[in-house]
Amino acid sequence: MRRAAARILAALIAAALLAPAAARSAPVPEAERGPVDVRRTTLVVRSVDRALAFYRDALGLKVVYDQEIVRPPRPDDATKTERRMRLALLRANDDFVGVIGLLEYTSPRLPDPPPGDPQRPGVGDVILVINAADLDQRFGKVRATPGVLVATEPYLTRYPSPDGKGTIPVRFSAVWDPDGYFVELNQLLGSAAGTESR
Repeated sequence: MRRAAARILAALIAAALLAPAAARSAPVPEAERGPVDVRRTTLVVRSVDRALAFYRDALGLKVVYDQEIVRPPRPDDATKTERRMRLALLRANDDFVGVIGLLEYTSPRLPDPPPGDPQRPGVGDVILVINAADLDQRFGKVRATPGVLVATEPYLTRYPSPDGKGTIPVRFSAVWDPDGYFVELNQLLGSAAGTESR
């Protein structure tokens, strides 16, 4: 009898501990929904295979689409060249929003960007923010991915809460992916901004 009570108590404690995590990722209540969703961010990459080594293999995102797309020549294209590209789509915990696309122009290929050391992100740059509940375990795979440059090793920081009365603890880290995109890899230790009322 005591074991059954202990199991029930353990299950209730686990549910209470996991409930805040589930609440963080819950959709916005129907009454607050608007007509627009941010569906996907697509990154133009040199090589989908190389990018998959980071986003799929190191970060653990799931590939939900990977196809070649062929487009006929544009009417204004004097070369009358067919365009080919490869598009891979990856998701984390939602199959509709927050999807990352990896787009490689295979024919004609795009020129490589000029070489240079990455600087801090600036106007017109993209910053991807990815939460990883297992940041410390995952960061070793991230660091070992060919082409990845570590900008900031994981450390604990705090952001002001939306009401300005408290803080949101976050383990923060940042890397440049193999194509030079700046990626924050965070472990959220408190409630995400905008989820307090849920």
